[in-house]
Amino acid sequence: METAWFIFVALMIAVYVLLDGFDIGAGAIHPFAARNDRERRTIIRAIGPVWDGNEVWLIAGGGTLFFAFPVLYASSFSGFYLPLIIVLWLLMIRGLSIELRGHIADPLWASFWDAMFFVGSALLAVFFGAALGNVVRGVPLDKDGYFFQPLWTDFSPFSKTPGILDWYTILVGLLALATLVVHGSNFVAVKTEGELNARSRAISRRFTSATIALTVLATAATFWVSPWMLGSFGERPYGFVLPLVAIAGLVGMVLFNLRENDRAAFLSSGAYIIGMLTSMVFGVYPKVLPAVNPAYSLTIHNAAASDYGQAVGLIWWSIGMVFAVIYFVLIYRLFRGKVNLEDEGY
Repeated sequence: METAWFIFVALMIAVYVLLDGFDIGAGAIHPFAARNDRERRTIIRAIGPVWDGNEVWLIAGGGTLFFAFPVLYASSFSGFYLPLIIVLWLLMIRGLSIELRGHIADPLWASFWDAMFFVGSALLAVFFGAALGNVVRGVPLDKDGYFFQPLWTDFSPFSKTPGILDWYTILVGLLALATLVVHGSNFVAVKTEGELNARSRAISRRFTSATIALTVLATAATFWVSPWMLGSFGERPYGFVLPLVAIAGLVGMVLFNLRENDRAAFLSSGAYIIGMLTSMVFGVYPKVLPAVNPAYSLTIHNAAASDYGQAVGLIWWSIGMVFAVIYFVLIYRLFRGKVNLEDEGY
């Protein structure tokens, strides 16, 4: 049962990154892809019907974590208190930017919220990547399962007391930013036409090159800071299919962008995201929060709720997932196709 819940939580987080990732990426390219107010409104209109729904997966993932792995929830939410508050503020800034931008017909007002939309989106991508980097690198858990890390200490690769932000986690954060910029650019290209479509495709092309380079660097750095992750693939060789999915996604991103097949390029960036995240999860398993001292690591066994709690939770989780899937299928079908500014909306 613990393994099943580990997979469920991992998939929910992966779905969140896949879906909310493209509207975070759209926010990160917003000032550069759009050259006038109409094009900026077009980008916001492209994500307007779905951005808040996409964030449901983050809330649902946190809630699932609470009842499936309560020890992990307590340790991570207390140890990462400061960055979690920063992420919360960035999420609110993005939401306020989208909702308030059009309330006053004033260029200065719109420009301010455009800037906030960009800052909130770009920093959110970096902080999500840094959070992933911390999980892979390990945190200084004590024997009671708690830890504290400053936001940063120093950025030396040989530091014995790294902060939440260090050379490795920032590298992963930059990879996350580049990846979501590509994903968001591909989505905007799918939803738009004309010059905005062409500029979005060009941004995707440039950042795909950055994503490839950062993927190589981050992969090498990961196996340097956490060599034990290689053992997971050695013990279960079938896991090598996951990085192959990521590689196939990278190839598709390049190939379909050159062919100007925006939908296939978008699906390819999604495959890359899923491949990278599931590869990380596979490498970490059975740990859920690695510790600097391996003896104190939280695993699916010592961090899990009781069997009864997990069994009851599975019933209600399954019901909730059915409704969530139905909602998302309907909303994405309803708002499929190119963006039209003539209707009411953002």
